[in-house]
Amino acid sequence: MLDVEALDAFYGKSHVLEQVTLTVGTGEMVGLLGRNGAGKTTALRAFAGLVTVRAARLVFDGGAILGRPTDRISRAGLVLVPDYRGVLAGLTVEENLQIAARKKSPFGLEDAYRLFPRLKQRRANSGAALSGGEQQMLAIARGLMCHPKLLMLDEPTEGLAPIIVDEIVDALKLVRDRGTGLSVLIVDQNLDVCLAIAGRHYILEQGRIVHAATSAELAKAVDIQQRFLGVDAA
Repeated sequence: MLDVEALDAFYGKSHVLEQVTLTVGTGEMVGLLGRNGAGKTTALRAFAGLVTVRAARLVFDGGAILGRPTDRISRAGLVLVPDYRGVLAGLTVEENLQIAARKKSPFGLEDAYRLFPRLKQRRANSGAALSGGEQQMLAIARGLMCHPKLLMLDEPTEGLAPIIVDEIVDALKLVRDRGTGLSVLIVDQNLDVCLAIAGRHYILEQGRIVHAATSAELAKAVDIQQRFLGVDAA
């Protein structure tokens, strides 16, 4: 689904990502981990066409996307849910969802409400009236209704209460197990969240991929967690 080889990314003259190589298969959920400032958000923005990049290979769904405009990449099915959520404050929950809906998406309005019952309860409320957790649910649901082939989630549980985190994790598990072939690339500081959702993981350190592992391997690799993620030993 997504095939990246030797990708470099830049903000102006700043060289932020160096020789990043990774893959995300069809129907696969993959985690992209690392400390703050490691380059995780830049990586998602680079794949979405929002950052200046050069690469030996940047292919999505069988087609080269290097240098393509962001809107064309999005229409091809690579959808980014950013960390700032982007909820339209003046529209209701339902209106926020409806403007994102694409006819061919396997996720419609009722699917969004089944995944996130809180949104159905608040469907007539404005985006400005939602809590941070509800806004995040809305952002994810809206991304799903955009008919993605690959959904990229940037810090979907950052700063949220544990009960809200659990609801988001449960919803993403339902998405994973639904069998639509949707791929997900998730960036999150919460290692437990990534281990619960994704099957494989890449770790970024100072703009480079320094480790790759399955969830089972990473869960056991306490030394790797401490070295690259700052996770304290139990």
